[in-house]
Amino acid sequence: MAAFTKSTCTTVSRMKSVVLFLVVLHVIVFLSTVEAVDKGNFKTCDQSSFCKRNRALEEGSSPFVAMLETFQVSGGVMKVDVMNTKTSVLLQLELHGLLGNMVRMKINEINPAQPRYEVPDVLIAEPTKQSWTVTKQDTNNMEATLTKDISIALSSQPFRVDVIMKGNVVTSVNSRGLMNFEHVRAKNWAQKLEDKDENGEQQDGEPVDEVKEDDDEDLPGMWEETFKSHHDSKPNGPTSIGMDFSFPGYQYVYGIPEHADTMALKTTVNTDPYRLYNLDVFEYELDNPMALYGSVPYMIAHNTAQTIGLFWLNAAETWIDISSNTADKSMFGRVLEFVKGDSEVPQVDTHWFSESGIIDVFFLLGPSSDEVFSQYASLTGNPSLPPLFGIAYHQCRWNYNDEQDVKNVDMNFDEHDIPYDVIWLDIEHTDGKRYMTWDKNKFPNSIEMLDHIAAKGRKMVTIVDPHTKRDSGYKLYQQGKDNDYFVKNKDSNEYEGWCWPGSSSYLDFTRSEVREWWGNMLSPSEYEGTTMDLFTWNDMNEPSVFNGPEVTMHKDAIHGGGWEHRDVHNIFGLYVHKATADGQIKRSDGKERPFVLSRAFFAGSQRYGAIWTGDNMAEWSHLKASIPMLLSISLAGIPFIGADVGGFFRNPDSELLTRWYQAGAYQPFFRAHAHLDSKRREPWLLPANNMAAIRKVIRERYALLPYWYTLFYRAHKTGIPVMRPMWVEFPSDEKTFDMEDQYMIGDALLVKPVTTAGTTHQTTYLPGEDVWYDLATYNKLKGPSSHTATAALDQIPVYQRGGTIIPRKERVRRSSSLTLDDPYTLTVALDNQGLARGNLFIDDGHSFDYQAGNMLYRNFNFLNNVLQSRTIDYNVKFTTRSWLERVVIVGLKTKPNAVELSGTLIDYQKLDFTYTPQSQSLVIRKPGVNMGEDWKITLS
Repeated sequence: MAAFTKSTCTTVSRMKSVVLFLVVLHVIVFLSTVEAVDKGNFKTCDQSSFCKRNRALEEGSSPFVAMLETFQVSGGVMKVDVMNTKTSVLLQLELHGLLGNMVRMKINEINPAQPRYEVPDVLIAEPTKQSWTVTKQDTNNMEATLTKDISIALSSQPFRVDVIMKGNVVTSVNSRGLMNFEHVRAKNWAQKLEDKDENGEQQDGEPVDEVKEDDDEDLPGMWEETFKSHHDSKPNGPTSIGMDFSFPGYQYVYGIPEHADTMALKTTVNTDPYRLYNLDVFEYELDNPMALYGSVPYMIAHNTAQTIGLFWLNAAETWIDISSNTADKSMFGRVLEFVKGDSEVPQVDTHWFSESGIIDVFFLLGPSSDEVFSQYASLTGNPSLPPLFGIAYHQCRWNYNDEQDVKNVDMNFDEHDIPYDVIWLDIEHTDGKRYMTWDKNKFPNSIEMLDHIAAKGRKMVTIVDPHTKRDSGYKLYQQGKDNDYFVKNKDSNEYEGWCWPGSSSYLDFTRSEVREWWGNMLSPSEYEGTTMDLFTWNDMNEPSVFNGPEVTMHKDAIHGGGWEHRDVHNIFGLYVHKATADGQIKRSDGKERPFVLSRAFFAGSQRYGAIWTGDNMAEWSHLKASIPMLLSISLAGIPFIGADVGGFFRNPDSELLTRWYQAGAYQPFFRAHAHLDSKRREPWLLPANNMAAIRKVIRERYALLPYWYTLFYRAHKTGIPVMRPMWVEFPSDEKTFDMEDQYMIGDALLVKPVTTAGTTHQTTYLPGEDVWYDLATYNKLKGPSSHTATAALDQIPVYQRGGTIIPRKERVRRSSSLTLDDPYTLTVALDNQGLARGNLFIDDGHSFDYQAGNMLYRNFNFLNNVLQSRTIDYNVKFTTRSWLERVVIVGLKTKPNAVELSGTLIDYQKLDFTYTPQSQSLVIRKPGVNMGEDWKITLS
C-alpha cells in the first residue's frame, strides 16, 4: 500500500494505515461470510433527518400559496410566484408545455443564497416546448390548455396543480398539501434577522431577506447529522424538497427501481418509504423497499384506459411513500367531474422527497404504454444498440485464476458443444487491484490470450472499478493526482476511502475533463496488454466505500463546481458508465459499438450499456425475485438488464442452477457469475442431465438471437422495452396488472420460468382472445385461459402468440459472430383470422455503420395465404449472404395444394413442403431466397 512505501511516512501514519488495513480485511471477510445483509449498516427513514421531517408533514396544512397576480405566460412556459406563508420565502413555479403529450413542472427559489443543484447530462436536449392557451383566470384559479386533450388547472390557496387528460384529472399535485421546500439560509438566520441594523443589513454587512422564523429551525439533524460513527457536517444546512402526487383512477403504479420487491409497488403506510440511494448492499434482503445499487426516479401508473409516467429529475437521496386511497369527489371540486355519482374510484397517492436540489418533474401522458416509453426516451435518450455478442451468453466468476484457467474454460465449452461469446475476469486479474493492469505472474501473455479467444469469434471483459489505489508508482493514480482529478473531502483535501485495493482515491466523474481522460486511458496504448476485443465491467460505482457511511462516500465530499456529494450521489455511477462507453467508442475512432456493464445506474443509463441486479444469492427466492426486479428496471427505461445466473453468493444445487439458466436464457442480459468462495459451477461440472438441459437452453438463446437483436433495435429506435410485463401487451386485462411470474419478450413470446424446487408441471395464464402455440410442440391453445403443461428438468414453458412471426438461426455455432451468414428459419404463428406479422433487423453486428444505412430492416406479413417479405426502408444498402432455409407455419387449418416462391428478382418456383394435420403445421423447405430481397411465398 502507498502508506507503507512512502519514506516520509511517520510512525503514527503507519500505525493508522495498519489499523485501517485490518478494518478492510475485516470488511472483506465479512462480505464473504455474512449470512444476510446487515440492515444496521443502512439508514431507515427515522435515521435520515430529512426523510423524517418530510414524512412528518401533516396533510391539508400546506403553507404554500400561488400568487396568481404574478402570473405570466410566454410560449411554452407559464410562470407564477409561490410563497411559503410560514417563512415568506418566494419560489417560482414554471409549467412547461412539451411536444409529445408531456408537461414539465419546475419549482426553485427566486433568490437563493446560493445556487441549488439542477441535474445536468440526463436530458439529451432541452425538450421542445408547445404553447399554452389560457382559458380562465381569476383571483383563485387559472386554467390553460396545451392540446385538445391536455390541460392544467392551477389553484391559488392552497397551492395545487391538476394535470387533466381528456377531461379527467390523471395527476394531482400537492392536493394533500405535503409540498416542502427548505430554502437555503445560514444557520441561526432567524436570529440574524433580529440583529439587522437600521439600514437593513446584518452587523457583519451581509444582506438578509425579509423572512419569518421557521418553526423547524432547530429540529435534530438539520445542520449536522451523525450515523453510527460517521459525521455529516451539512455546511449548507437543510435543503430538502418534497411534493405529493395523486393518481385518481389508478390502482397500480410501477417503476422507481432498484428494489428487491414486487413489480406492482406496494403501500408503505406501515413500512419505510421506497428509498433511491445507490448503495453496495451485498446479499440484499427480498421484499424490502430499502435502496440498492441503482436509482431511477421514474414511476408509471396504468389502468385499463391509459398509461402515464412521472419522472422526478433529482440526483440526491430520494424517498417515495405510496398509499392507496379512494378518489373523493369533493377533493376535485369544480376542476373535475371524474367521479360520477356515488361511485368509488381507486387512487394511488405518492409522496416524493429528496435531500437537495430543486423540484423538477415531468408528466408523461401517453396515453398508451408504448407512447409513455417513447416519451421517456425522448427525454433521457433511447437505449443504445448493443453489439450482437453482448446479447449472447457470458461466462464469469470471481475469479478465473490465470491464463491456463481461461484456456481450459474456453476449451471445455467447445468440447461440450456449448456456445458462449464472452469470458470475464474479476478483480484478481489485476496487479494488486490496480485497475487497467494485469497480474504478470497469472496473465503474462494477455494479448495472446485475447487473440486466442478472438480467433473463435469471442470477446473478453475485465473489471475496471472507479476507486483508485493510492500508489505513486501507479500510472492511473499519479496522473489523476497530478491533474487534480480526485474528489475532495470537506476540507478540500483528496478524499480517501477504502475499497478492494485498500487506501483509495475516487476520480471525480462528474467532471467532463476527468471522463475524457478516463476514456483515453482505455485505449490499448494506455491500457497495456489489451486489444480491441477487450471490453469493460464497471463495478462498485455507487460509489462503494467500505469505511464510509452506509458503505459509500461521505455526503459532504466535494465535486467539481463545488457541489457536495449529496447533490450528485445517484448520478455518479451513470457518469462512470458514460466515461467508459465513450472511451471504448473513442478507441475505435467512433466505428465500434461499446459493451460496458455497470452496477450503479440512473435515468439515462440506457444510453451506455447493460446493468445487472448485483450481488444476489443462490436461492430459489432470489431466482423468483429476479423477474419483478428486471421488469421494474425495464419499465424504467433500461432494457439491457439481467441477474447473475445461479446466484452470486453461495452454492446452488444442480436443479436450481439449471432452472436459473432457463430463466436467464429468456432475459435480456445473460451472464453466469459466482462468488470467489463458491464452488466451480461451469455447466460440464454438473450431472449429465443437468448439463444437457443447460446446453439445450443456451442453444435456444442462440437460435433466437435474430429475434432478440431485432427487439433491441426496436428498443433503440423507440424506447419500448425488450422484456415486458404482461399488461404492456394486454393493457385492458386486469388479471395481468400485478402479474410478475411470467412476462413477454417482445410482443411474440410469453415466458413462465420455473422458480420453485421440484416443479414438474407449470400453469401459465394465456391472455387475450386469440391463440397461443407451445414453442416446443406447436400445440395450439386458446386464450384467455390458464394452461398447465409438463415442465421437466429440460423444459421452460415458452409460448408464441398467434399473429406473430419470429426469425431464428438454428445452426449450432461456437459464438454469435460465426452465425452472421447462416440461414434463417421463420416461425409463422397464425391468429384466428389466419394473419401474422413480424420484423427482422440485420447489420454487421458490431459497428455504427447501421446509422448510415448499412443495415436491413425487413417486414414479414402473412395475409390471404401469402407470406411476403418487404423492406421497411428502401434507402438502406446493406447486403447479406444469409438466406431463407425453412418456413414453419402453425395454425394452418388445411393443407395447400402447392407452395410457390416469387419475387422481383426470382422466377416462380415450386417449393417442397410437409403438412401435419394433427398440429396444423406446414414446413416449407429451402426456399433459398436471400434475406435482403423482396419475395412472396404463396399457398394455393
